[in-house]
Amino acid sequence: MKKLWIPFKKVWKFVILLFLILLTFSYAMFQGGFVSWFLFYSFLPFALYCICLSFYSLKELEITRQIPKTDYNAGEPLKVMVNVKRNSRFPIFYFLIEDQMDETLMYSQQKKNSKALVLPGFKKEFSYEYIIDELPRGEHKFHSFLVRTGDILGLVEKEKPHESESKIIVYPAYTELLYRPFETHFDQGMTASRERVQRDTTLAIGIRDYQPGDRFSWINWKATAKRNEIMTKEFEQRQSHDVFIVMDCAPDMHFEGIVSFTASLLRAVLKKGAQTGLLTISRERASFPIKGGENQLQQLFYHLARIEAKSPSSFDKVLETEGMFVQQTVSFLLVTAQLTKPLIEKAGFLGQRKGKITLFLIKGQQEAPSENERSLIALANARNIRVLMVHEGEFASAFSEVKLR
Repeated sequence: MKKLWIPFKKVWKFVILLFLILLTFSYAMFQGGFVSWFLFYSFLPFALYCICLSFYSLKELEITRQIPKTDYNAGEPLKVMVNVKRNSRFPIFYFLIEDQMDETLMYSQQKKNSKALVLPGFKKEFSYEYIIDELPRGEHKFHSFLVRTGDILGLVEKEKPHESESKIIVYPAYTELLYRPFETHFDQGMTASRERVQRDTTLAIGIRDYQPGDRFSWINWKATAKRNEIMTKEFEQRQSHDVFIVMDCAPDMHFEGIVSFTASLLRAVLKKGAQTGLLTISRERASFPIKGGENQLQQLFYHLARIEAKSPSSFDKVLETEGMFVQQTVSFLLVTAQLTKPLIEKAGFLGQRKGKITLFLIKGQQEAPSENERSLIALANARNIRVLMVHEGEFASAFSEVKLR
């Protein structure tokens, strides 16, 4: 109904404009005198401009959006430059230009608003910029520009959208962690170890970036000279040091902290030279097989950028229904913000088959555990489940002080 009214509204305003011109002219003709004619000639330029503006087409505008890059990390600022070109120099009193984007970006804190009032006058080209202070995690789209203009008296108003699509991906914020393996699985069984993954130096299977602790004899000089970066040989591992992370996707106020810590953990494990996989159940189940390398890191980060807290099942139900756990001999790391008795029971049952399970409990800054959580942590320790409480903003200390809580 509103769309049907727009054409009638434009015609009605045009009729009113013509009526005002005739009214002032009639008043000057019948009344005579300086005042009446001064009123007519003073109103006539505005009226003629309104008539010309009513025939002015906003289709001639060419609006482009310049975004420096498409990949960001959560919390980074984004500066957007908007350029506008016109084909004519028809004088325009104002343009009200609004960049149409996803609601997640629209309601983010903006240092300079994406809705800008520009006074172009006779200019054929002009530009403006706006800044989003802290980008939220996710995949965000810029859809179009909504342009409005009009005259000084408000008799003529025009509005038109201009399609201009852009997309950015905002990866989760991460913290540099020094990953320390809790357990290492040998062919003969399992033993506790916090040393770097041991490798069979008799068989090189590839190359990788140099990491602190690598031996001088491991350097691949040919690859180093070719890439202009120190590259070392990648050797076959003598032992299985695979890590599988299960992330809780149930709705929770600390969900962003869960995603950020999981991203930090995945990055730390892969940078250590180990291999890792990930399981999340949100709107859909997503399982990433255990792999290593930069491609695995990019794939996991892209998934975490788009993940939402939309899990239809509680975390304990996820552990109960996933039969893949029984088939893998890996170190299991669970990341959640909700510690419950059913979760302890399911993790304990999994630990009986796979060895000790490590559970990271994400808490807010300076948030102390409740009495119920303290009792559940004691129950978890009794069932051979390692519970590490990690506070948001203090992720770097997750492995620096490895202790049972």
